[in-house]
Amino acid sequence: MQPRNMSMSGVVDLAAVKAAQEAKAKAEQARAEAARQGGGTGAVSPAELVIDVDEASFESAVIQRSTEVPVVIDFWAEWCEPCKQLGPLLERLTLEYNGRFVLAKVDVDANQMLMQQFGIQGIPAVFAVVAGQALPLFQGAAPEAQIRQTLDQLIQVGEERFGLTGLVVDPDAQGGAAPQAAPEPAGPYDALLEAAVQALDAGDLGGAVQAYKNVLNDDPANTEAKLGLAQAELLQRVQGLDPQQVRQEAAEKPADPQAQIAAADLDLVGGHVEDAFGRLVDTVKKVFGDDRDAVRVHLLGLFEVVGADDPRVAKARSALARALF
Repeated sequence: MQPRNMSMSGVVDLAAVKAAQEAKAKAEQARAEAARQGGGTGAVSPAELVIDVDEASFESAVIQRSTEVPVVIDFWAEWCEPCKQLGPLLERLTLEYNGRFVLAKVDVDANQMLMQQFGIQGIPAVFAVVAGQALPLFQGAAPEAQIRQTLDQLIQVGEERFGLTGLVVDPDAQGGAAPQAAPEPAGPYDALLEAAVQALDAGDLGGAVQAYKNVLNDDPANTEAKLGLAQAELLQRVQGLDPQQVRQEAAEKPADPQAQIAAADLDLVGGHVEDAFGRLVDTVKKVFGDDRDAVRVHLLGLFEVVGADDPRVAKARSALARALF
């Protein structure tokens, strides 16, 4: 049930996205099988994927390790409530990604020098080190979908720019138990998805957004609901905008993140996919700090609307990686 009446003909291909996800799942199965057959030589245990790091061990545990695999750094503290939400999520995702990156946890109270070196002003703060190069990822307890997008991009950067293909994980290696298999998705959700489509047909974008969220609350990996939600939220953002005013403001303010984001949304709704992506990649090159992160995150969201298997997304991801590094 692909969402209808969304003025996005040719932009989203649910079948292609589903095929891409199936291909990714098969690749992960192949990696797991290789790990089982090759355990011992160069393999690590699941317990070695999540490590506590301090100032003394940082060089070997993070900098040197980053020449083999991307290292994600979680700066946290015991008193930080958002840290207690984000930390377990990052640990779960680390095991799920099965060696594609390593998670290093840094207690800022005990490692003030590292906190100062990374210029951290608030926690939780998440950075990455790839081939010795530091990259800020996000700050705060971000939604899981956003974190997954960021991790996928980080892994792609590691592979394309530095040839880092990850570590082989041996689930039977001493020092850790194998990560538990993800539960089968619940369902079916035909009625809820149909309700979302009907809301779209009636022009009730808010109702469609809520219907898709109802599915994702129970089944966060539901492909159709994620695509539908991304589309509905995009249409909700452009609803009521004056295209002429938006484009004039974007032309007059080439380094204004919000002006360029609004124009990119209009580009995408109008079917100008490459224009939308190129606009935001160019903006990433012109802004810094929180502004750059806002543009990057928004661009990742537009990738979700178009679909991971679309060649225009792959091209834009590479361009974004070059802009960030």
